[in-house]
Amino acid sequence: MKKTAPRLIVAVSETDPDLLYATRFFAPDAFAFLEKAGRRSILLNDLEIDRGRAQAEADEVVAYSDVARRAGKNASYAAVLVAWLAQARVRRVQVPSTFPLGLARELEQAGITLEPVSGLFYPEREFKSPGELRQLRRALSITETGLARAMEVLGATKIGPKNLLRWGNATLTSESLRAEIDSAILHAGGQPAHTIVAGGEQGCDPHERGHGPLQANSLLILDIFPRDARSGYFGDMTRTVVRGRASDAQRRLWETVLEGQKLAMRSMKPGADGGKIHQAVTDFFAKRGYPTEQRNGKWNGFFHGTGHGLGLEIHEEPRFARTCFKPGQVLTVEPGLYYPGLGGVRIEDVVTVTERGVRVLSRFEKRLEV
Repeated sequence: MKKTAPRLIVAVSETDPDLLYATRFFAPDAFAFLEKAGRRSILLNDLEIDRGRAQAEADEVVAYSDVARRAGKNASYAAVLVAWLAQARVRRVQVPSTFPLGLARELEQAGITLEPVSGLFYPEREFKSPGELRQLRRALSITETGLARAMEVLGATKIGPKNLLRWGNATLTSESLRAEIDSAILHAGGQPAHTIVAGGEQGCDPHERGHGPLQANSLLILDIFPRDARSGYFGDMTRTVVRGRASDAQRRLWETVLEGQKLAMRSMKPGADGGKIHQAVTDFFAKRGYPTEQRNGKWNGFFHGTGHGLGLEIHEEPRFARTCFKPGQVLTVEPGLYYPGLGGVRIEDVVTVTERGVRVLSRFEKRLEV
């Protein structure tokens, strides 16, 4: 039986989920991590060494300067790594498929064998522990704070000339409402990024962030996905609202999406096929009169996934349509319908798969009119 090689990561933990998962240590600069026979070591610069020893989940925290002295004067980063690996008696390592190419070549020239791992470097990341579920719930609470601020601002607006929303002495715009949402998230301990506030026709493009004045009696998509600054886990929720009165067509579209989300959640359980559930939601929408098709070169209907995995990445494994659901997975459920001339609707919540079905982790109310 072939012995598994030690694992090596060299990355920035603020942006690399595997390194953050392995160490639970945030750092703005790259550092090295080695796992051998269950023992975890990290190599940190002197600036971070004390904080690393206090905060990182590691059996050993080694000062870069100590290894550099042994490696020789003006030793390159690769040479220091080689010396560190030699000290650990490591000549062969598994590395993520994203491992830096230039550094890999230098290590190989020094006699270190690298084995890139395709797919998940830590497959266990797909299944969340009770502690991780608590961290995800905190991230969702931060998300809900942002949504609550959006509803507060929208509720305080007045409808002005040309149906424009007025907030205070100015027209409410996607930019100004996004600033209010993001500010609330920051105060709650989150890190906002690319918050979507897309009204009217802009809401027909699922990843359009939104810009310009907001109008009353128009569908408005609020998609908020901040990162918890403490843990690194993401929240992700979407609500679609109308400030004012929704038309019958808008209400029917919104209610259909909500029923599609309920259908997906009812169908999710261990052993269920995500691809079949996605198709069932698509078929349900078509039967309600909302087919997915191209019109004038633009997609209409339901043309994105039903959901995605959520954790230390905003989009991570499992992929909804490519998985057979298993207990412990955490996914978003976010069907949507988009029709130019009418608008877009998306409703998104986060669930964890249980032994019998799913448990909804997000808790914000669903209402169409504000």
